[in-house]
Amino acid sequence: MNEIKTLTVNDKAPDFELKDHNEKLFRLSDFKGKNVLLSFHPLAWTSVCAKQMKALENNKQKFDASNTVAVGISIDSVPSKEAWSRELSIKNIRLLSDFWPHGKVAEQYCIFREQNGFSERANIIINEDQKIAFIKIYEISKLPDIDEILRFLEDVKVDSELK
Repeated sequence: MNEIKTLTVNDKAPDFELKDHNEKLFRLSDFKGKNVLLSFHPLAWTSVCAKQMKALENNKQKFDASNTVAVGISIDSVPSKEAWSRELSIKNIRLLSDFWPHGKVAEQYCIFREQNGFSERANIIINEDQKIAFIKIYEISKLPDIDEILRFLEDVKVDSELK
């Protein structure tokens, strides 16, 4: 019997390197001391995924205010992500390509849908110490609630200011 691996809050976040839509390398460990929102979306060029990425773009200033770097991740290739970013007018958020090895980062975070060949729709927040602070998987057809993420990050900010 195969054991299903999962990640939970307080687990060390698996480090990874991926290229973004501009072919620049993104390495998670380079962002120690910041929160990082990994916003996994199944496939570029789909309406719910587009709304999910535009919500990140539209809230860039709020992410900055909460010491958070938000990125979108899917299994699409770099050229596809680059074209999609232009189509969506994404200028401030990095769109990462988990194309090759196919879905490796989604697998590391235990959210790769083997039967479909893409990731779950999920938001994972890595805290300043590179540990998982928040993880939520959504129905594939459901748009994640960006306000839920922003409230969580605001609460984290308030808690750290009180310490």
